Amino acid sequence: MLKEERHQKILDEVSLRNRILLLDMAAQLNVSIDTIRRDVKELDKKQLIKKVHGGAISLGFVSNNAAVDVYDVNEKQSIAQKAIPFISDGAVIFIDGGTTCMELVKLIPPKTKITCFTLSLPIASEMVKKPNVDLIFIGGKISKESHMSVSVGAVNELSQIRFDYSFISTGYIDPTHGLSEFDWEVVQIKRAIVKASRKSILLCISKKFNSHQKYKCVNVSDIDTLVTELDPNDVLLDPFKNLNIDIL
Repeated sequence: MLKEERHQKILDEVSLRNRILLLDMAAQLNVSIDTIRRDVKELDKKQLIKKVHGGAISLGFVSNNAAVDVYDVNEKQSIAQKAIPFISDGAVIFIDGGTTCMELVKLIPPKTKITCFTLSLPIASEMVKKPNVDLIFIGGKISKESHMSVSVGAVNELSQIRFDYSFISTGYIDPTHGLSEFDWEVVQIKRAIVKASRKSILLCISKKFNSHQKYKCVNVSDIDTLVTELDPNDVLLDPFKNLNIDIL
C-alpha cells in the first residue's frame, strides 16, 4: 500500500472514530507500528490530525471551532435534527462529547430552559453561550487527549444524578458486542452515564455499525433510543430491530 493510501485510511478512521490506536491501524493496514507512527507524525505536522500518546485524535473532537472540518457533517446534522425534539423546557439532560453531540448543542434554541450536565470542555464552551441553560460541568481529571473528564471522581458524581435524557456517543457499536471503547476509563464513564439516565439516546452515524473494540461499555439493549442518519426502515438497521430499542 502506498504511503498516500495509508494516510487516507488513517484520516478516514480518525475522522470516523474520533480517535485511533497505532496498534490497531498497524494491524488493519498490515504494516509495522513504526510505519504508522511516522505516518501519524507527518499528518500531525500537516495539522490534519493531532498526535497523542499511542495514537491520534481528530481535530474536530477537541474543538468547537467552526473552521475545523467535521467528518460527514451533513449526516451528523441530520442525526441532531432527529434528536432535538427530546430537549424541552425543564428537562435535566446530559450531553456527551464528540462532533455529533456538538451538532445537537448548536441546535438548542436560546430560549430553551434546561439543566445540562457535561464532562466535555468543547461541549461546555458551546453550551455556556445559551442564556437560559443551567450548565453543570462534571469535574475530575481532564484528559489532554479528549478534553473530557475521565476519572473515578466523574463516575462518583454521575452516581448522584438522575438525568431525564442523556445524549451519548460511541466509537464502536455492534448488535452482538454492544457499545465498546479501547479506553477503560471511558468505559466506566459511559456505563455510569447510562445508569444515571431515565432514557439514554445514542447518536451514531451508521458507518460505525458492526465494529467493536476491547472493552464493552453496555449492551445495545441497555440504551433506549438509537438515532442515525438513516431512514428507520433501512436494512442496515435490521440487526438492531429485535433489541427492544427505539430507532429514529
